[in-house]
Amino acid sequence: MQRRGPAIDDSKPIWRSLIVFLIPLMLSNILQSASATLNSIYLGRLIDVHALAAASGFFPIVFFMISFFIGIFSASTVLVGQAYGAHDEERLKAVAGTTLALSIGGGLVIGGLGAIFVQPLMHVIATPPDIFEDAAHYARIVFLGLPLLFTYLAYTTFVRGTGDSRTPFVSLIVSTLATLIITPALILGWAGLPHLGVASAAVANLGGSAVGLAFLLVALARERNPLALNLSIVRHMRLDWPLVRTLLRIGVPTGVQVVTVSLSEIAVLALVNRFGSGATAAYGAVNQIVSYVQFPAISIGIAVSIFGAQSIGAGRLDRLTRIARAGVGLNWALGGTLIAIVYLFDKDVLGWFITAPVVLRTAHDLLAITLWSYAIFGTSAVLSGLMRSSGTVLWPTLLAIVSIWGVEVPVAYTLAPHYGLDGVWTAYPVAFCANLLFQSIYYFRFWRRKHLTTLLDDRGEAAAS
Repeated sequence: MQRRGPAIDDSKPIWRSLIVFLIPLMLSNILQSASATLNSIYLGRLIDVHALAAASGFFPIVFFMISFFIGIFSASTVLVGQAYGAHDEERLKAVAGTTLALSIGGGLVIGGLGAIFVQPLMHVIATPPDIFEDAAHYARIVFLGLPLLFTYLAYTTFVRGTGDSRTPFVSLIVSTLATLIITPALILGWAGLPHLGVASAAVANLGGSAVGLAFLLVALARERNPLALNLSIVRHMRLDWPLVRTLLRIGVPTGVQVVTVSLSEIAVLALVNRFGSGATAAYGAVNQIVSYVQFPAISIGIAVSIFGAQSIGAGRLDRLTRIARAGVGLNWALGGTLIAIVYLFDKDVLGWFITAPVVLRTAHDLLAITLWSYAIFGTSAVLSGLMRSSGTVLWPTLLAIVSIWGVEVPVAYTLAPHYGLDGVWTAYPVAFCANLLFQSIYYFRFWRRKHLTTLLDDRGEAAAS
């Protein structure tokens, strides 16, 4: 198999190899956030704050509906990384084909159900009446586009699993440019196009995903990448049940974790919505900013998982501890710097989204209370990412669920009656700190001592035989 991803050079610090992979990956996350941010700016500035609140209010619902497949994509990345590290091209294509079959079928089912039941779901989270219809219309369009979105997400995770973060990054540039042109064109009705209002951003996102997927497939075909969509991949686009079971074993716990995160966001949003549409708009604006702050943590967690999976596939388990150390160090260096920058210019950044003084003050308070804790979040992401690269997903998932439903949601609902929105915001750093404590205990006392030792013993027995 032709190797395309950045190999780990054992003569150099691992953090350098991680940086090579991370740069395009983090830029990809920046572009994704920039696209969402500019769409929010378009809605808030070209329409009004109610349009921003409508687009923000539906997100936890959609996130909940797609959570399971986020777990499947995560599992496929681990399996692709292991197959790539072992130079097993047939296994690589089998993972890709089976995941694509699951993704397309699941997108059709979930998208259809979401479009049908979107209004009852909006009632569940107590969407404010003044934004209800716009939020439901926005969400329905996104649901109907899920088969396309799932296919695009699946392909980007496959390619990154081989260590190639550059090609998905370039495809995302194309997708983002298309989205940023289509959104204002539909809001303002350029060249005779219909004025779609709040729905403009949803339609533009689907259009951008279609353009990005087309570019990615063409690029892979031109590079003769083993993951290029050809007859070989199409023949594997079926439910290989042993492989499905492996994907489910690894992916379901991750999907359950994502589901619990989305449910907790729904619970928190329902609490925030009780304070009115201004609080909902502040919540949406801060989520846009936080997405930037999170990107080093999320990117480093993904990179650690991929590098760990490739090292396991290649039989280089001695690298895993060094990968973890490099990931934690990069998280604090990159994430800490970004957090400091946002703290310095928070009022200016919030002003991009919000002009109403009361809403601006609410958003500023939220940012001040929660922002620092995303460095803690990143450290947990590194530890859990490395454990997941070995197929250990159950305990990291259970511990994350405990930190969310045993800490975050109870703290939010306990403090809100006494401290208002400040009490809700406080729940986030408390939960992040609890999760880091739980993950660290499991990583050092159980995974590194027992599971990693077992892997090393198994490798030694295999080499001897």
